[in-house]
Amino acid sequence: MKLPRTYTLKEIAEIADCPYAGSENHVVTGINEIHVVEPGDIVFVDHPKYYDKALKSAATTIIINKEVEIPEGKGLILSDEPFRIFNNLTLHFSSKQTWEKDTSPKIHPTAQVAPGVVMGKNVVIGPNSVIHPNAVLYDNVHIGSNVEIHANTTIGSHAFYYKKEGGVYTKMHSCGSVVIEDNVEIGSGCCIDKGVTGATSIGSGTKIDNSVHIGHDTVIGPGCLIAAQVGVAGCVVIESGVTLWGQVGVRSDITIGKDAVVLAQTGISKSLKGGKTYFGSPAAESREKLKEMANTRKVPEILEEIKALKNQMNAN
Repeated sequence: MKLPRTYTLKEIAEIADCPYAGSENHVVTGINEIHVVEPGDIVFVDHPKYYDKALKSAATTIIINKEVEIPEGKGLILSDEPFRIFNNLTLHFSSKQTWEKDTSPKIHPTAQVAPGVVMGKNVVIGPNSVIHPNAVLYDNVHIGSNVEIHANTTIGSHAFYYKKEGGVYTKMHSCGSVVIEDNVEIGSGCCIDKGVTGATSIGSGTKIDNSVHIGHDTVIGPGCLIAAQVGVAGCVVIESGVTLWGQVGVRSDITIGKDAVVLAQTGISKSLKGGKTYFGSPAAESREKLKEMANTRKVPEILEEIKALKNQMNAN
């Protein structure tokens, strides 16, 4: 998320009500999560395992819960609760979702928006796109040309992102967007979450069946095919031409390579290379997985053969 103007480290620290380390005139231009940070961005880190990653990232301002040496060209905001401070800053610069009668969406004259469609602020709908009845478009949804979104689909709902402390879950404020490129079709009853601070994006020409969930900050490339009841967690990269058949489940923070095909009911627990067909849970190349299953079915027969051999040996 880009800030409305350039801020200094001192100004951000005053908003956060925290001490800082570094030049008071250090420049801050955005707030983002670690996987999408750019120079000028703020990021947070609250676990020793990720200190190094955050300090060496492209982010130039780090909210951190430990006093460390300031990397060259960076600034620090010091807090015992980096998650809370990051959340407070995103809320400061991006308010919670509200529903107003007149949000003035930018709808192209050739687009069709059916009765019952509800839209938040900063919604854009491109030429010849069709939004069917009872779809819901949250704030910051940008839809390209020749897009079709079917009934009862929700675009831009909040990320499933919580931090548990003392038995209580605290929600991360979602202030990102959803970008749907040209010639995309999305079926009925789907849910596509917005990015936490960046964008969830659906590439041109991709087709999504009914009852599909796409998690926050996921990037789906062009020309993909996603069948019914697929569930994709947050921060997944699905490259161009990928096919996910029905009920495929995808864990967070992995990549599925170009032109991969994933057969129905597969569970994907790690990144997959492109150009191959996968099956099973955990996913493996389909030929090997099917051989494995075929061999597994032979186990009772083998056990019976072993039993018979033992009996014969005992008889002798």
